[in-house]
Amino acid sequence: MNELTTGDFTEAEEPLALFRAWFKDACEKEVNDPSAMALATVDPSGLPNVRMVLMKDWDQRGFVFYTNRQSAKGRELDASFRAAANFHWKSLRRQVRLRGPVEQVTDAESDAYFASRPRDARIGAWASQQSRPLESRFAFEKAIASVALKHPIGDVPRPPHWIGYRIMPVELEFWHDRPFRLHDRVVFRRAEPAGAWEKQRLFP
Repeated sequence: MNELTTGDFTEAEEPLALFRAWFKDACEKEVNDPSAMALATVDPSGLPNVRMVLMKDWDQRGFVFYTNRQSAKGRELDASFRAAANFHWKSLRRQVRLRGPVEQVTDAESDAYFASRPRDARIGAWASQQSRPLESRFAFEKAIASVALKHPIGDVPRPPHWIGYRIMPVELEFWHDRPFRLHDRVVFRRAEPAGAWEKQRLFP
């Protein structure tokens, strides 16, 4: 398996360049959804929630995913504007943890990504009252059919409650499996999203 050596990644001085290299490897070698990440938020009582989402974009500003802001995660993000996430690429024996403040992406970014989705997925975004009680699968299918009738041809516009969020990391940790649980861990931290990174190696 062609992968970065231990020395390569523990000697890296800039975490986003390292993430780029690891993510490229994951896109080439990970069997299922290399962009999948576990997203953690907290509810008003401080109890954590975690679920899998797909990262749809990333750059120097942070890591972007999209959701219904009326869902549980949307309500929790809007309350705290903080989140944590974890990528686990099992076949590469690597994971990347990150956390930091969250911002909403621009309407233009949300519009552009929504327009790129398959038509049925765009209809589903209107029909699903995400995270709220559903009496039956048939009720959901009726809602889908109703939306489809409203948009029989042409564009399906983005629902105003369907938006993107960007996690702006102030901490990124890289973990690589080693025999006998003698793993390699390196963490990068900064005081704010625009700050300078400091690196530290961690015990496994």
